[in-house]
Amino acid sequence: MDIRQIEYFTEVAKHLSFTKAASTLHVSQPSISKAIQNLEAELGVPLFYRSSKQLELTDAGKAVLANAQHVLAAFKNLRSELTDLMELKKGEIRIGIPPIVGVEFFSKLISLYKEKHPYIEIKLTEVGTKKIRQGVEEGELDIGLICNLCVPNDQLQTISILKDPLMLIVHKDHPLAELPTVDMSMLEREAFIIYRKDFTLYDRIIEECSKHGFYPTIACESSQKDLIVEMVAAKVGIALLPKTICEKLQNDKIVSIPFKQENLFLELGLTWRKNKYLSFAVREFIDLAQAFITK
Repeated sequence: MDIRQIEYFTEVAKHLSFTKAASTLHVSQPSISKAIQNLEAELGVPLFYRSSKQLELTDAGKAVLANAQHVLAAFKNLRSELTDLMELKKGEIRIGIPPIVGVEFFSKLISLYKEKHPYIEIKLTEVGTKKIRQGVEEGELDIGLICNLCVPNDQLQTISILKDPLMLIVHKDHPLAELPTVDMSMLEREAFIIYRKDFTLYDRIIEECSKHGFYPTIACESSQKDLIVEMVAAKVGIALLPKTICEKLQNDKIVSIPFKQENLFLELGLTWRKNKYLSFAVREFIDLAQAFITK
């Protein structure tokens, strides 16, 4: 038995016609007939009822077909993987990252990967987590960096990268700037400069405000960290940013204040589609990310 016989048999079973199978495979009908006869002889069972009106699968033929499809799929994956191994110097990875936080937490990982595989092109798409999840589900992205991992999704596999608490940033002249810590209830009358609606952190901040009995007044929505910081520096409102970002802010007009209770976090994870063939280049990136996390 060889893969060609299995391919011929599957195509005949699909069309229930030797003639149509021969046309699709671009081989002669006698070649297909001979391959099927050899397969039947090797298995010791007839695979088709050869009546004058219609070709039909026997019970044995149906059982062979179910397994043959798995064999062909596995062989296709094997060929794809071997091709990847041979062509690792080529290819691309399509990655979705949230623009507010992606580069801050992702740049070192991308740099390490490029050092190992300098000829693989990395295409970054900067959108919110909701669109990243959708892009990975629909195959437009290979992997994505996502915020807030608690949203269930049976189609995606996710690994956690970090959990970073949010801090309040205000102008240095703001009354809250003198406090060592703040509580969310103290922000009821403040104007929020907040993430766009396609960011899961938007939903989390709204949810946390609601737990404290108010809906936030939104002065502005943005996907750009630098714009959010500049808006706070211009006294347009207050904002919440991850601690890692706050610690790197170099703006003498801005004060960062932790919350008394850390209930809001930026949770970052790497996600990809389950039950989908991942190229060798993509799997290398995931393996590197997992090793990077454990350091």
